[in-house]
Amino acid sequence: MPPITAGTSTFFYTARKQPGNRTAFGFRTAKSRAALQEQLKREKLVLKTARPVPVLKSGPARLKPSDHLILNEQLHQLLSRGVPLVEALEVAAETVRTPARPLIEKMRDLVAAGASFSDGCQKVGSFDSVSVAVYRAAERSGDLSGAAKQIAVTLRRTLAVTGRAVTLMIYPAIVLTISLLVAFGMMTTVVPRLAEALEGAQDLPLISKVVMGTGKFMAANVLLILLAVLAGVVAVYIFRGPIGEAVMRTARRTPLIREVIMAQESVRFFSTMAGMTRSGVPLADALGVANGAISHPKLKREMERLRTRLIEGGALRTLIDEVESFPLATRKLLIAAEKSGDLESAFNTLALDMTEEVERRSQRFLAVLQPALIVVMFLIIGSLLAALLLPMINMSSTLAR
Repeated sequence: MPPITAGTSTFFYTARKQPGNRTAFGFRTAKSRAALQEQLKREKLVLKTARPVPVLKSGPARLKPSDHLILNEQLHQLLSRGVPLVEALEVAAETVRTPARPLIEKMRDLVAAGASFSDGCQKVGSFDSVSVAVYRAAERSGDLSGAAKQIAVTLRRTLAVTGRAVTLMIYPAIVLTISLLVAFGMMTTVVPRLAEALEGAQDLPLISKVVMGTGKFMAANVLLILLAVLAGVVAVYIFRGPIGEAVMRTARRTPLIREVIMAQESVRFFSTMAGMTRSGVPLADALGVANGAISHPKLKREMERLRTRLIEGGALRTLIDEVESFPLATRKLLIAAEKSGDLESAFNTLALDMTEEVERRSQRFLAVLQPALIVVMFLIIGSLLAALLLPMINMSSTLAR
């Protein structure tokens, strides 16, 4: 269902497609029935019925990174060519995904009523604090187009890093899920039948007795086991916050993956700092905003300490050298950039370098993970096969005598 925003309702609609007179239906958010009709008209749909759907109110929906990227690319292209902001937002509303259109349209209405673009973003409530701060600083410097371009670059890097992180999680999840499903199928179908065939046999290996006993229990209680799995999934969903934090704490201490995580955090930090610095935000304020974009505890503590000591009058070139989370080469580059007064270029370069570093380290991690998963699959399925084959081998040896 599309996100709910202030001042909008969710409708269940039916409409006629043109040409062909085929019927379309679904859920859509709009300010009114007339606004819904106008939305559908742009998609060559003729509204037939529209019924409001009662929904639970929640916080403002977040604009997805892909839509945020499209919005900023459109703003940069149009504003840099002299198109007024209200018209640029009208064009952007047509290019984002359908669920995001009400958010952009509300921003357009706020800007048309006299609000600044950054205030409109804040009132809509669908933009992160980093983007709002960059927009606000850009409005003061009169370079909203440049800020939109920088945010678009940052979002592209973030999406690339996120895509790599998703790949790292999906691959082992698929392999382990297949292994567990195969093992479950064997335990509930093959193992009980073999146990019945070998019932009364003497001198069964211990592993065979354990596996066969477990298989008979699972076959007799399949529904109970499925309910337990479902309850476990629900529990994981309910406590996903603490579980996710525990998983991340473990990942930050695990070789290979901890380097990937640190590189991902560095990409977010340097990309944010590049955008803030380009918009003329003071360094201490930029650090305060950028620190909100990272979640690595050690890096966050070090950057907060750097920001505090910078406000107290410390020299940046001295303080940077104390940030041990960054490699020595990164610190030396930042010190040299601070001396030459070109921090924006340094932040951009480091964000690009760290994006490439995420790719390299992810490839390295996957290269190690693939054989490790094969070993895990062998342990899960191979142990079952061994438990099933050992009795047959023993029986064959006995008959051969």
